[in-house]
Amino acid sequence: MSQQLIDYYKAIEDSSRKMLDAAKTENWDQVMRFEGACAVLIEQLRERANREALAPEQRAEKTRIMQRILNNDAQIRYLAEPWLTHFEQNFEGQRQFLH
Repeated sequence: MSQQLIDYYKAIEDSSRKMLDAAKTENWDQVMRFEGACAVLIEQLRERANREALAPEQRAEKTRIMQRILNNDAQIRYLAEPWLTHFEQNFEGQRQFLH
């Protein structure tokens, strides 16, 4: 049963890798789609993790997967920073225009 938990972690990692690939090509719509997929998987994982536990060797595998997910996330944030800054500047200009 706990192998299914690892499968969720692997699916989240796969989705985060796809988000990173999309961010590298500045395909922000695709990044957001994969982010939505991650959110669904994370919620499903939370529900399942409340009922199941990982074996010790699986906890080590989970840690390795989580490190890769966090690394992907850091790279995505680095790539998104210029886009977010540009978005915020445009939004700020529109907001001032509306007032």
